[in-house]
Amino acid sequence: MTFMPVLDHIFTVSAAVSAPLDVGVTPVGERRMVPILGGTVEGPRMSGIVIPGGTDYQIIRDPGLAEIHARYVLESKSGARVYVENTGIRRGDPEDIARLRSGKMVDPSLIYFRTTPRFETSAPEFSWLMRSLFVCVGTRHPDTVEIEFYEVK
Repeated sequence: MTFMPVLDHIFTVSAAVSAPLDVGVTPVGERRMVPILGGTVEGPRMSGIVIPGGTDYQIIRDPGLAEIHARYVLESKSGARVYVENTGIRRGDPEDIARLRSGKMVDPSLIYFRTTPRFETSAPEFSWLMRSLFVCVGTRHPDTVEIEFYEVK
C-alpha cells in the first residue's frame, strides 16, 4: 500500500522586487540578481513581513528556463525571524518568459514556477519549519512575486 502525500497550505509570501541587476552571460548562463524590497506573509500557520534585503539569484539557462535561488528573512507578527533559502525553476514558452522579463503580466497557468524552501530559525514556535519538507508555487507579477508555501504531509 502506498501513502499519497498531501499538501497543506501554510502561508503565502508576497514580495516587492526591484529591477534585476544583470551580471552578464557566464559559462553557466545569464546571471541576474533580483533585490527583494520587502513584503507580507499571510496564512494559517504564520503572518508577518518579508524583511527588506533579500535577493533572488537567477541563472537563465536558455530563453525558456531560469534556475532560482532566493535568500531572505521572514518576521512573524510576534517578532520571530525565519531565514529562508528557496531553490527552484521557472520555465515557459520563450515568448512568455520574454514578456515576463520585460515587465508584462503573463497568465500564471502558462509559467511553471516551482521551488523547494528550507528554513532556519531560533524561534521555538516555528521549529516545525525545520522538521518537514515543503514545496512552493510561484507567480511573477511586474513588480512583485507571490509564493504559496505548502507542507508535504
